[in-house]
Amino acid sequence: MFDNADAILLARIQFAFTVSFHFLFPAFTIGLASFLAVLNGLWLWTRDHKYLDLFRYWVKIFALAFAMGVVSGIVMSYQFGTNWSAFSDKAGPVIGGPMAYEVLSAFFLEAGFLGIMLFGRDRVGPTLHMIACGAVALGTAFSAFWILSVNSWMHTPAGFEIDAVTGQFLPTDFWQVIFNPSFPYRLMHTVTAAYLTTAFIVGGVAALHLLRHRHRRDRVSPATRTMFSMAMWMAAIFAPVQIVLGDFHGINTLEHQPAKVMAMEGHFESHESGAPLYLFGIPNQAEQRLDYAIGIPKLSSLILKHDLNAPLAGLDTIPREDQPPVAIVFWSFRVMVALGFAMLGLGVWSLVARWRGVLFDSPLLHRAALIMAPSGLIAVLAGWITTEVGRQPFTVYGYLRTADSAAPLDAAAVGASLIAFIVVYFTVFGAGTYYILRLMNRAPSSAEPRLKDVTDSPIRTAGTTPALQHPTQNPHPGE
Repeated sequence: MFDNADAILLARIQFAFTVSFHFLFPAFTIGLASFLAVLNGLWLWTRDHKYLDLFRYWVKIFALAFAMGVVSGIVMSYQFGTNWSAFSDKAGPVIGGPMAYEVLSAFFLEAGFLGIMLFGRDRVGPTLHMIACGAVALGTAFSAFWILSVNSWMHTPAGFEIDAVTGQFLPTDFWQVIFNPSFPYRLMHTVTAAYLTTAFIVGGVAALHLLRHRHRRDRVSPATRTMFSMAMWMAAIFAPVQIVLGDFHGINTLEHQPAKVMAMEGHFESHESGAPLYLFGIPNQAEQRLDYAIGIPKLSSLILKHDLNAPLAGLDTIPREDQPPVAIVFWSFRVMVALGFAMLGLGVWSLVARWRGVLFDSPLLHRAALIMAPSGLIAVLAGWITTEVGRQPFTVYGYLRTADSAAPLDAAAVGASLIAFIVVYFTVFGAGTYYILRLMNRAPSSAEPRLKDVTDSPIRTAGTTPALQHPTQNPHPGE
């Protein structure tokens, strides 16, 4: 089946599949952890029961998504040793430390306080429980800090030297490795994307139940109204912020990875006096041109250099062997940008509806919010595809090629494991996602049940059942 396949391409597809599947969960839980901390804080501050109901409603979903994110993430670390051992050998001295710090600090912070957050409200007191909620939220953001630092270093490597004998990357300045040139922009852009992802999922769930209540003509619970209002505030505030951050990130990318920006823009040719912004086109990399191009003159120069007449170099200045796959980068970038402006539009729409006093009585707005519920997840995937495929043909940009990073494996071995991953991921995580959707399908109630602690019921070891008690037997000996 894989006799004529490319082992490196299969390894890339395998890693792309597993990392894409994995990041859907952190993209949701990073924002959801902060949302839960805010809800818990509002409950302690106001004692308004709707915030407690919302906390208990979403914490169940958070627990499932967090667990699936952890399990799906473990697989990727193993792939560094199986499919990408050459990369691990060469880049390990630089990236090994930050990845270890992510486990020792961020993940332990999350895992250490997660149990208290889930089950400790009635056991440790409100102050420690609030601290636990904040620690979990901080831990998810801190985890993103370390992972994005490693990934950003692969895009804009700094603070290292290459050993002349072994070819290994050796760190010379720890702070330059961590705070490499693209890291601050990528961190802000990714974390904001996670908050938007959560906002639109929460808003979509609330919109679903608002529409159902409208159809049944019954009373909408305060919790449902509140979570829709909070989600729309997040959309209205963070969508424009994300667009501005994206502009900063794009300018930084132009400085350090110009070939990626050329592919994103579809600029096969250089422009000496202002480059157009192509809205549509079919990249033809073989002929080095953009077919059926529809663009706005000089707008790309205005966006990237804030000057209508600024020159922009094209892919004609980049050797063919160093060019990324233009079609994938070109279209994934447009998907991400289109969804970003759709989010902005929904946020503005919600502000108008709020000002008119019809935020909870606008079925068109609610339908739009329901349709946009998965938009954050799709935009996040499109953004990662843009940035990772745009880095090709390098794993460490400008220094280590992907072809030199892979382990010497046969295509059959990589292909077989790829098929196994696809089957297992869709079975296990598909079942988990289905259960999360079932939880979302139920509206939050005015007396939302809490997560049951295992100590609330008898502990049963697998395969063991308690002995039946005789009706006449005294259940309390000595009485």
